[in-house]
Amino acid sequence: MPTRVRSRCKINLGLAIGSARTDGFHALATLYQTLALHDVVTVSARRLSEGRSHITLTTNHPDVPTDDRNTAFRMVDRVLLAAGLSAEVNVHIEKQLPVQGGLGAGSANAAGALFALQRELGTELKLTATERLRIAAEIGSDVPLFLIGGAVLGANRGEAVTPMEDFPPTPCVIAAPRIGVSTPRAFQEWDGLCALKSNASNRLTAPHQPDRLEKLSHVYVSVLGVSPSTERASESSGIVSDYGSGLPASPGSEDSRNDLAGNPLLALVRTGIENDFEQVVFPQYPQLREIKHLLQGSPGSEAIYAALSGSGSALFGLYRNEADAKAAQQRVEGFGCRALLTETLPRQTYWRTMFAE
Repeated sequence: MPTRVRSRCKINLGLAIGSARTDGFHALATLYQTLALHDVVTVSARRLSEGRSHITLTTNHPDVPTDDRNTAFRMVDRVLLAAGLSAEVNVHIEKQLPVQGGLGAGSANAAGALFALQRELGTELKLTATERLRIAAEIGSDVPLFLIGGAVLGANRGEAVTPMEDFPPTPCVIAAPRIGVSTPRAFQEWDGLCALKSNASNRLTAPHQPDRLEKLSHVYVSVLGVSPSTERASESSGIVSDYGSGLPASPGSEDSRNDLAGNPLLALVRTGIENDFEQVVFPQYPQLREIKHLLQGSPGSEAIYAALSGSGSALFGLYRNEADAKAAQQRVEGFGCRALLTETLPRQTYWRTMFAE
């Protein structure tokens, strides 16, 4: 029977951009957080005794490629090659998440394809955690975070990941405008903005100081703390994971779901977390700024925090309770923008609910 995986998405609670690197990427410091919203990736695989692997990919979405431009397709191909296996693999992606919205949906699909392929081929697919993370980083900067789940610190170009201690599940609203934001162009606009500031002040500006990213990473770590990893196999998921089992009790348990007193999320907000992309994306797309204001709300039902996710165009708001989240959802929908009600997903829940049995 084919294996079905819930392919979760992410938001960026904070995203700081540094200088362009020699490889064409930019240095980043970001705090990822997985959400309950998901696509469904279904994989069936059969080991071949000889010959080359054969991969087919189908999807319900007309804008999703079905060849090696697709991250899930490339993931399956790279993993089989690294494991020295030949297989006939069929992948189907049931899209429910916005495409190219800054939520990492394509990257999550790649991770989901890996998890499903591991369950399909079992012990024949022998890859260490280090090998899985290396392949994930080759596929895309956002892919490695989905091999961890929960709150994840991202460094370098975002692919160097560290699991953070989770905070309780928090109601979240995703605003998904019908606007396409080009990530390469957003980076170009950022470089242009930094150049203008540098010329105006005749010195290297803060966004280009290497220690800015390091300091922000230390802020995230000091507030949340680093989560311990485990080398044990996750019995619930049927795959080997450094982060999928053996973790201490999550602070996001049912007993603490609505208790925001002492919640590290509030402490993070007080540090002034923000998304640098807003400085260049909002001037280009003023309606996104308006949607953020709608997500923020007003005193009495305001968001804990609202921001652009990645380079956009999706935005999010985090709320103290479901009533405030539903009110924000109604405000955004009244503006003519699609709004999705969900919640943040701690690491233990991420792994426990991964497979759609």
